[in-house]
Amino acid sequence: MMTPDSQMTNKSSSENLVPVGALFFPVAESKPEKRFSFLLLPNFTLLAFSSALEPLRIANQLSQKPLYKWDILSEDGQSVRSSSGVDIAVRGSIDDLSQDSHLLVCSGNLGTAGASDKTLARLRRHQRFGGGLGGICTGAVTLAQAGLLGRRRFTLHWENQPGFAETFHDLSPSSRRFETDGDLLTCGGGAAAVEMMLWVIERDYGKEFAIMVSEMCLRAGGGEPPDEQRSSFAMAISSRNPRVINVVREMHKSIEEPRTLEQLADDVGYSRRQIERQFRLIFNESPMQVYRNIRLDRARQLFSNSDLSVTEVATACGFQPGTHFSKTYSRRFGISPSAYRFHLNKDRA
Repeated sequence: MMTPDSQMTNKSSSENLVPVGALFFPVAESKPEKRFSFLLLPNFTLLAFSSALEPLRIANQLSQKPLYKWDILSEDGQSVRSSSGVDIAVRGSIDDLSQDSHLLVCSGNLGTAGASDKTLARLRRHQRFGGGLGGICTGAVTLAQAGLLGRRRFTLHWENQPGFAETFHDLSPSSRRFETDGDLLTCGGGAAAVEMMLWVIERDYGKEFAIMVSEMCLRAGGGEPPDEQRSSFAMAISSRNPRVINVVREMHKSIEEPRTLEQLADDVGYSRRQIERQFRLIFNESPMQVYRNIRLDRARQLFSNSDLSVTEVATACGFQPGTHFSKTYSRRFGISPSAYRFHLNKDRA
């Protein structure tokens, strides 16, 4: 009689690829195959998923050995629609998860929609019996819902971190592109997923091999220490006026209780007139317009990544709830807060 694990191995055999390529780079020593399982949740980010998977395929191709094998799973064994509307076929359900597999949860912008209670219980069981875990893009949300992050280092995409903080008050994601903490692997998605898997490959087979995999990805370097995520307006202009950068940072830090321009100017030793002139030069907007847009952008993030009401979001972003917030939000995004919330709830359903 076949066990669930053996069934999963057979179903996944076509996924254990060793493609033929023009370049060959032998590994120094042979090790047992390492298995990863990718759990695709609805609206998962296709870029982040493929960015994590492809370095494993390239490693097999370069070495001409099955260094890594992988399973693609969903909650129910059915195909899953990505955030770009592309349906991806899978090889099994979460019930087919092999205990020797390192499970990576893949989700996307609606990460707080989460997984089913059955799936969360299966993740807890996987960890309890020694299975490795990880999260790609907003996969850390599912791990948090399962109570599996605790005091460990982790991260998720910077766009989703404000909503995460509102939902999980006792957990603090890092601003790094990826994090490793023992057998816990998490990343912000996209390029960060490549970097995280290059780190795994370098750990397993050395820096030279990881660099070759990296070059095949048309990316310089191997699995270097993770950079900070470029998650704020301030970092996007970090090569410009340092005092203006400090003002913008203070704006990001003081969203719920906005400060006056005089207070912000005092912090950096500028006069109000100097700040206004510099903001016009850099942003072509007044400081208060920039500040308002930062708060509105945070409101949109909270709508997307939390279940807070319109009133709660307005308060969390330093606005008085009511008509003014609705009109200001609508002018920036072309849709009212209540209508945006309605569309999000419809997508999640």
